[in-house]
Amino acid sequence: MLGVIVNVITVIIGSSIGLLFKKGIPEKVSRAAMIGLGACTLYIGISGSLVGENVLILIASVVLGAIVGTLLNIDGAINKMATAVENKFKKSGSNVSIAEGIITATLLFCVGSMTVTGSIQAGLTGDNSVLITKAMLDLVSSMMLASSLGIGVLLSSVAVFVIQGGLVLLAGLIAPIMSTGAVNEMTCVGSILIIMIGTNLMGITKIKVADFLPAILFAPIIYNVVPLFEKLWNLFA
Repeated sequence: MLGVIVNVITVIIGSSIGLLFKKGIPEKVSRAAMIGLGACTLYIGISGSLVGENVLILIASVVLGAIVGTLLNIDGAINKMATAVENKFKKSGSNVSIAEGIITATLLFCVGSMTVTGSIQAGLTGDNSVLITKAMLDLVSSMMLASSLGIGVLLSSVAVFVIQGGLVLLAGLIAPIMSTGAVNEMTCVGSILIIMIGTNLMGITKIKVADFLPAILFAPIIYNVVPLFEKLWNLFA
């Protein structure tokens, strides 16, 4: 868990530094920075989406994830939890919500091959090198995110601990299904959600990205189930 703890600490430190800078930034400058951040987020999402190899897995994961997430009203639940904090910390006239900061930062910090492979490696072998390397990258990222998205980025450190810590503890169980292909498909699906976030940050859309979060879980499941259906099809064909 050392790598996870280091990652959480770097997110907290980076976010705190970003929040200090945010206090002296005028609203119009903050808005311009938000658009720039949105454009960079789009680039990150597009780059990550290219690692997927099966577009049908992508489509099925996103559609199923959207259905499940909407039925569970994940976005509403996250926004409800963030309301109390938002009412206390959000500046008057600010157009950035606490929930948006939490969701954006959590996806950027926790979606990707470094998170999955690093956590599994730490859980199975005790090697935290990948997670610590990721922590250094997140230190810089959290500074930039918090300066534009506010305290929600700092609060995302809880999600980082829960998600990465859970992967470390469950490494022995999930390692067999998290092959390179499964991780790539999960990264691809997660990157589509990051693209949604990018368009939201730029003011182009108002997508409830949290309702699509289950799609990330469906990707590796579908990836591992598809070969079974193919074997059954070949058996009875």
